[in-house]
Amino acid sequence: MKRSWSCFAIFLSISAALAADKDKGTFRPEPAASYPAKQSQDKVTVAAVPYVNDDEVRVAFGKSNPNKYGFLPVLVIIQNDSNKALRLGLKTEYVDANGRHIESVPASELPYMAVSPKRNDGGGRIPLPTGGLGRSKKNPLSGWEIEGRSFSARMLPAGESVYGFVYFQARPEPGASLYLTGIQEASSGRELFYFEIPLDAGAK
Repeated sequence: MKRSWSCFAIFLSISAALAADKDKGTFRPEPAASYPAKQSQDKVTVAAVPYVNDDEVRVAFGKSNPNKYGFLPVLVIIQNDSNKALRLGLKTEYVDANGRHIESVPASELPYMAVSPKRNDGGGRIPLPTGGLGRSKKNPLSGWEIEGRSFSARMLPAGESVYGFVYFQARPEPGASLYLTGIQEASSGRELFYFEIPLDAGAK
């Protein structure tokens, strides 16, 4: 059983490397421990970085800027320095300054939920006047980066790290934080305590 799990962990590591190569190195965040907005427990470190600066957003998303259409992208990096593989069934929430929890939006739904930049106050829900465009090339959020760089990892071998973006229909504000649950030890099923990371320190 241990040998089977070791082979599976190696397969996951190779898959992660291939995914990084496919991205051609155009976007590669630093290790989780290097960011100011982070939290650690049981040798697992989670960092959270809201992307609001135009230059930073352009590096990650090219011409597809989620902020302009009502979505805040937050980069999540998980670094596993323990000797146990982790199962990732993440649930992420944006907690605003008033304590209101806003669940993340699946990346695949962003093209259908965009709001007009001219009518978006950061909390609006007014659809873009692009009825029925869905994932067509004319949709401002149909670029591959939105879904391709979203957080999708389900397993994390010991000694490895993974990263990806989660998206919130919210605007950045002082006092906000990222609330994250759903990290489990793969062998025992024991879930790690929740992570709550202030986003002020990680703002780009």
